[in-house]
Amino acid sequence: MTHPTPNANRHHLDGDRHLGFAILSVSDTHTEEDDPSGQLAQQLVTSAGHTVARYKLVANSVADVRDTLEPWLGEPPVECAITVGGTGVSSRDRTVAALEAMGGIKLDGFGELYRSLSFQEVGALALLSRASLYVLHGKPVFALPGSERAVRTATEKLILPAVQHLVEELER
Repeated sequence: MTHPTPNANRHHLDGDRHLGFAILSVSDTHTEEDDPSGQLAQQLVTSAGHTVARYKLVANSVADVRDTLEPWLGEPPVECAITVGGTGVSSRDRTVAALEAMGGIKLDGFGELYRSLSFQEVGALALLSRASLYVLHGKPVFALPGSERAVRTATEKLILPAVQHLVEELER
């Protein structure tokens, strides 16, 4: 009789692994010193016991997002990333276009769940969000809207409860 190893069936949503996050704020109006949503993302990640391995604020452009994220995703301390801002529907919102241009896999469930949660808070305006999750270079990259409310909702209710398991699945 074969007995499973202790972790063979370990499908959990919480755990004790501390991950290295990259947080990239995307804005044409804020600076690193004045970035309340990026600062909130950092605080939520570190309060959960994880590390912010990289942080930067860049302009809302495909090149800036791509040129910052690409090297970060190749660095060992970065196991996952959160982008903040640039996910709306205006012509200035370029984060989603940048992530799509980088290739990888889009995991549709994240955006759907986020918009469902957001609908409970802001009603039909939730339709305007292109919050999304991509797997780039084998690492999850969560694209969040730029409001503090959006960052808190997505990080507390979706990212932190599931990210460890997601990272472990991608490492298999």
